[in-house]
Amino acid sequence: MRKVDPVKHAEKRQEILDAAERCFIRDGFHGATTASICTEAGISPGHLYHYFPSKEAIIGALVDANLKRVAERFAAASAAPSGVVAALVSEVDQKKPKKTRNARLMLLDMFAEAERNPVLAEVIRKHSRGILTLTADLVRRGQDTGEIDRTLDADAVATVLMSVIDGTRLIGIRDPKLETTKTFGLVKTMIARFLAPPPT
Repeated sequence: MRKVDPVKHAEKRQEILDAAERCFIRDGFHGATTASICTEAGISPGHLYHYFPSKEAIIGALVDANLKRVAERFAAASAAPSGVVAALVSEVDQKKPKKTRNARLMLLDMFAEAERNPVLAEVIRKHSRGILTLTADLVRRGQDTGEIDRTLDADAVATVLMSVIDGTRLIGIRDPKLETTKTFGLVKTMIARFLAPPPT
């Protein structure tokens, strides 16, 4: 039996994920078929299923990779001189669309599909739970150091922050002519003031 090279396997898996992400951004969740993902990655359908059993499994892997990146950013933030609040505020910039309008539409498409697709819905909920846990833990660290108001409930704060930050993705859809730099700056100011300890 042929032995699988774990390094090459991981590299090919990442190539497929990168190709799938390009397809999702370009064509939306429905438009990005397994066939188009295979074409983008330069592989056959049979080869794709060797790495991922379904399109939902690909989304799940992309979600896991995103959670890992967030965890790494938050871990670095805990030790950074700029502090916890700066790290939470900087998450606003992470939500700026990197691939223009299609990236925002892809996310809306996925949320809509989750209402009909229980597998995708669970993938999205898993991601949300992971982000909420990471955010609440970071808020608690900020409370321990006195950077964040200790009277705030960390779990509730995480939910509010997630809602506000995710909402920034819709700004460009609501008003394409809006000056996003100024708007995102206001969102950052709002978050910083919300987290700040009351004046002594």
